[in-house]
Amino acid sequence: MTAPQDALLVFQPSGRKGRFPIGTPILDAARELGVYVESVCGGRGICGKCQVSVASGKFAKFGIESSEEGLSPKGFKEERYDDKRGLEPGMRLSCSATLQGDIVIDIPDAFRVAGQTIRKDANTVGMLRDPAIRLCYVELDEPDMHNPMGDGDRLCRAIEDQFDLEHLEIQHHLKADLQKILRRGKWEVTAAVQLEGARPQIVALYEGLSDEMNGIAVDIGSTTIAAHLTDLSTGEILASAGVANPQIRFGEDLMSRVSYVMMNDRGLDDLNKAVIDAVNSLIGQLLDMSGRKRSHLLDCVFVANPVMHHLFLGWDPTEIGQAPFALVQSAPVHVATHEIGLDLPKGTQTYLLPLIAGHVGADAAAVLLAERPQENTEPTLIVDVGTNAEIALWNGTQLFAASSPTGPAFEGAETSCGQRAAPGAIERIRINRDDLTCRYKVIGTEQWSDEDGFVEGVQTTGVTGICGSGIIEIIGEMRLAGILTDDGIIRAPETEAEQSVLIENGRTWSFVVREGTPRLVVTQNDVRAIQLAKAALYAGVKLLMDKAGLETLGQIKLAGAFGSYIDPAYAMLLGLVPDCTVENVRAVGNAAGQGALRALLGRGERRSIEETALTVTKIETALEPAFQQHFVDAMGIPNSADAFPLTRGHFDMAAFVKKTAEAGERPKRRGRRRERR
Repeated sequence: MTAPQDALLVFQPSGRKGRFPIGTPILDAARELGVYVESVCGGRGICGKCQVSVASGKFAKFGIESSEEGLSPKGFKEERYDDKRGLEPGMRLSCSATLQGDIVIDIPDAFRVAGQTIRKDANTVGMLRDPAIRLCYVELDEPDMHNPMGDGDRLCRAIEDQFDLEHLEIQHHLKADLQKILRRGKWEVTAAVQLEGARPQIVALYEGLSDEMNGIAVDIGSTTIAAHLTDLSTGEILASAGVANPQIRFGEDLMSRVSYVMMNDRGLDDLNKAVIDAVNSLIGQLLDMSGRKRSHLLDCVFVANPVMHHLFLGWDPTEIGQAPFALVQSAPVHVATHEIGLDLPKGTQTYLLPLIAGHVGADAAAVLLAERPQENTEPTLIVDVGTNAEIALWNGTQLFAASSPTGPAFEGAETSCGQRAAPGAIERIRINRDDLTCRYKVIGTEQWSDEDGFVEGVQTTGVTGICGSGIIEIIGEMRLAGILTDDGIIRAPETEAEQSVLIENGRTWSFVVREGTPRLVVTQNDVRAIQLAKAALYAGVKLLMDKAGLETLGQIKLAGAFGSYIDPAYAMLLGLVPDCTVENVRAVGNAAGQGALRALLGRGERRSIEETALTVTKIETALEPAFQQHFVDAMGIPNSADAFPLTRGHFDMAAFVKKTAEAGERPKRRGRRRERR
């Protein structure tokens, strides 16, 4: 047999190129070249997010002539997608189309993520400082013939005597240059001593007096990675930066990434390298921003959900993807950074907070560390809203925790007009009750669409889609405007004027948010995707409330970058969280990042969360029979079983309930027939 011929594949606008065997799926080639192409469904041809087009013509720069013949004809997956949702002329699904010859592929703007807004702020106000690193400056006597003790031994003895330490060790990597450093420093040196572990260790040695010691706290999320470079002496945050998690190109949700590991020989290596490279890039960026030296970055704390935790460490996450969701290790991890591929000095240490359960990770532990719900006198719910929502509940005597697989719908990945939070994305929206027209606010400008200056404000970015907070509000506004029934059916138009915004879409109706390019439309499938996501989250919360013996809550805290930008009232209107007084629902920012900072600055905080994690009652939602019934009830807006009197009163919903129910009867029946197909 002859080896398959290779063909040249070029991606634009990045210009990245490579040769691949004939028959290679375009999506696989993009992943290998590091070209970001979204694939929410894991390459099953369902989501349509991986669309690309062929750039036709002669490309002298690459020495090829590109045409549609360079791709395979449309296959079953593309034909099915085109039939159900429609493919624009010239567009192909990169998960289905395979390479047949030299070709140039364009990734359209609508399917390319660029300039994502990383909303993960942090501060260290009020945090106790007791870092795991201690700087010890000593002045040694020069060696002489009468004292045969080695230079390293004399260094340890001097530090032990002056800084009240015992059994001090010198890390092996320092010993080769120790004598040179001592002599260049004229016997005056500063030792960085790591206090964690069975014995204190000298991990770095500097000539003369040095007072610089820095650390980094990193929150590795499924979608974004946020990092904060911190002065360990003062607690000051020197620089913060974030980046989209590059693992997204292997799958939007966690189980897609686990599947990638299972189905590809180098899957674990690919995913591990992607996150390590991203963290290394962030470290370099933070050091450049702050002007601090890499040699003085001495301690690192990382938090992540269990799958991301394992992938970061290079551990196979396969067992987490199936019952009983076994972890490689739930205890906290201490490891030298160079052992896991981080570009930092050999003495720099890495600490990862404990994992609470198979799907409740170190990020959830960090949230508990930051928010300390067990110190409250009233029942408190904390929800970290993300691709995998993590839930913690304090009932006054006990902590409970669980996770719910909400998927990427709240981040715009499963809705036709959705996108991540980036300039140009709609983040706030309101519907006029009289004519059902929308006004909105986009990321990147302060003006609303009906205000002076809006057109100029979006001239650069345009209006590109609807991000998570906007998706929550548009569904809530459609409910308030009577467009949606309580079970989420988009009604038919009642007047001629409404026919321009309520349009027929097969056997269902869709709502036009905005005309223009792109045209933004909320379809019945979009509503269903949001209902499924919010129902999964709410069912997890209700399950914890059942276990905790609670019917009402005193406080609800929304954590995470996404949770921080949700309007609490609309979160309850959608039924994302239980009914509560609006004033008692608040965003707490990136609580996981705050917890990581606490662990970075305080050894006592590490011991505290390690003890707390052992006391948490873990609930596996997938194994609980009641979860399914809670899920079904939570499909209603706000809920089919729970009354939500406080939310209804806040929005004065009684005025339109009758009208909505009457208007929704016909499309409601049609929607149900569609679901039985």
